[in-house]
Amino acid sequence: MSEAYLTVGERARASFEVQGSEFIGHVAPAETVAEAEAFVDAVSAEYADATHNVPAYRVRASPFREYSSDDGEPSGSAGKPALNVLQQRELENVVAVVTRYYGGTNLGVGGLARSYSRAVKDGVDAAGVVEEVPHERFSVTVEYDDSGSVRGLLESVGVEFEADYEADVSFAVRVPKSEGADLRDRIRSATSGRADIDSDSE
Repeated sequence: MSEAYLTVGERARASFEVQGSEFIGHVAPAETVAEAEAFVDAVSAEYADATHNVPAYRVRASPFREYSSDDGEPSGSAGKPALNVLQQRELENVVAVVTRYYGGTNLGVGGLARSYSRAVKDGVDAAGVVEEVPHERFSVTVEYDDSGSVRGLLESVGVEFEADYEADVSFAVRVPKSEGADLRDRIRSATSGRADIDSDSE
């Protein structure tokens, strides 16, 4: 797989009506299958009164994972068209759920396929497409004396992190994979090897 890939920039949704049926396309970035599944579950729970919640996702796992389901719609009329949009746009680490409230008129397989495709397209357009590089996560645990230098180093290189100040200080770091090893070496160097680094590669 090439290093950079396309995904959506943020969570978004878009809705429209077709012959009385309301379609809502929900789209979100997801770096793991677990994140994708959690988003599907969250939308399905929030819209539990909907007639259908059709999921589709593509995640750069090992091996690469693609998934879709018709969620009770006629075979091939919902999940596959939703997933096709993600494939055609070459989006990865992305999850979509299309919520449908049935309006009383059957749309037929072709009408359903067009509607589910459009819901994902509109959702992706609302979220915006961005280029992303593979990231990894690791945690750094240090004593308070070293926390300032670690925090300063993380801020100076501009990576995402969250700090948790308890008995020790823990930093949850998210960094482009190409920079991870170098950053860990710099942290060890800045703390004279006292930092406890735990890698949790994505």
